[in-house]
Amino acid sequence: MTINRRLFNQFLLLAGTSAALPAGAFAGDAKPVAGGTLNFVYYPEPNQIVSINTSAGGPATIGPKIFDGLLAYDYDLNPRPQLATEWSISDDGLEYVFKLRQGVKFSDGHDLTSEDVAFSISRLREAHPRGRITFQNVTDIDTSDPHIVKIKLSKPSAALISGLAATESPVVPKHVYEKLKPADDPSFEQIIGSGPFVLKEWVKGSHILVEKNPTYWDAPKPYLDRIIFRFITDPGARAAALETGEVDIGPNPVAFADLERFKALPQFVVDSTVFAYSGPLHQLIINLENPILKEKKVRQAIAHAIDLDAVNAIVFYGYGQVSPTPISVVNKKYFDPDVKAATFDTALSEKLLDEAGFKRGADGIRFKLRLTNNPYNPWGYADFLKQALAKIGIDAEIEKFDFGTYVKTIYTDRTWDLSTESCGNIFDPSAGAQRLYWSKNIKKGLPFSNGAHYENPEVDRLLEAASVELDEAKRKQLFFKFQEIIADELPIINLIAPPTIIIARKTVKNYAPGAEGLSANFADAYLDPNA
Repeated sequence: MTINRRLFNQFLLLAGTSAALPAGAFAGDAKPVAGGTLNFVYYPEPNQIVSINTSAGGPATIGPKIFDGLLAYDYDLNPRPQLATEWSISDDGLEYVFKLRQGVKFSDGHDLTSEDVAFSISRLREAHPRGRITFQNVTDIDTSDPHIVKIKLSKPSAALISGLAATESPVVPKHVYEKLKPADDPSFEQIIGSGPFVLKEWVKGSHILVEKNPTYWDAPKPYLDRIIFRFITDPGARAAALETGEVDIGPNPVAFADLERFKALPQFVVDSTVFAYSGPLHQLIINLENPILKEKKVRQAIAHAIDLDAVNAIVFYGYGQVSPTPISVVNKKYFDPDVKAATFDTALSEKLLDEAGFKRGADGIRFKLRLTNNPYNPWGYADFLKQALAKIGIDAEIEKFDFGTYVKTIYTDRTWDLSTESCGNIFDPSAGAQRLYWSKNIKKGLPFSNGAHYENPEVDRLLEAASVELDEAKRKQLFFKFQEIIADELPIINLIAPPTIIIARKTVKNYAPGAEGLSANFADAYLDPNA
């Protein structure tokens, strides 16, 4: 089944799709203005900026400005050209053919060819927590033609055609990255891409500077001369930087208590669009290697002690949504509304803990746990959970880490018990949700994978079947059964679909022209001084 003509026709509808988006997200037929520096506020500072072996937020947001993907996507996840100009899928779903754009060079002058695409897919399949799933059925990649990529699969992949954006599957130069081990982060000099911007400066604790790529294949783009990613950890300081004009745009840049005030300021757009590539979801990951937490009644007790409505009201000022299953509530296609969160019932929590054999001691404490928090999440999570658990006799000691130390603690050292994590479903549950529950994704040192170390053969079967099922009705039922099992076994307690709010000065145009949102490449972005 050849699909590229149909997809190109859908691409022509993009302008109509964008009509409901906030002003500035997509400026339609307005004439772009060339030049200028965009100041982008971001936090926390990432430890690397290419998502070839990580799904962390920093690489997913900054990386696409430097690295291209095979495809980009409109707001409805319809593919559109990037490095690939045409593509087709065989009737049996076992062969994908991509025709590459000719004349594309990496910023070091090397030509980009099918060899680079094949290497990138192989590296993603080996080292990326979601790529391990998206590309798991790839058996061969034919690169005999430098401008044609033929991918052969042993089984169909329902998510593959949606997983080829630069934010998820960047194409990196083989001649540079084959020198690195899969888990290695590239050095500053090795961050070489084919995208619209080139890395020029990284001052730790301060900023990253990227400048216009003078040899970018889509001239005259990019319109901006440079982007400066400024790292500001304090929400009050970020708000001040926006108001004084020090920065122009950022994701969730101000405290939720400050949002209504920013909505009233005429110079800003406050954009709450949920982009298809995000699928936001926060979880309380439980380390099942802890013998206490391996007891199901203990996990149930913890779940019944958490008032999710209160979490949303206190931590997110009501801007989030309670999302109690492994598939985010924002994913209307696969979220099962019949699966409910555990009722808030501390008396039941106490009963379950007593039945599990963990009676309160003379000091009222049953046992102690180590509680941490992904630094991308509000620290209000940890404070709320500590208090909630204290009420049922669990002493949760909060441990705070910078982002790099957090990732090492959870996924390599495994010296933790509970952690509020931020692993979104992104474009498809097979990529976003499966990685957290699939036993084959238990791999020491692999970030944002099966951190709970949860193993269930039936869950593996359901997830593997859903990942290759092309019949939407059957796929939905597989995901529904998966959600039911997780709600019962609770290796992870799913919490909130957090708000994803962009605040931008009205001078910033085309900041989110497709499904990737702020993780787009910003080749189309520009500054309109008259806005």
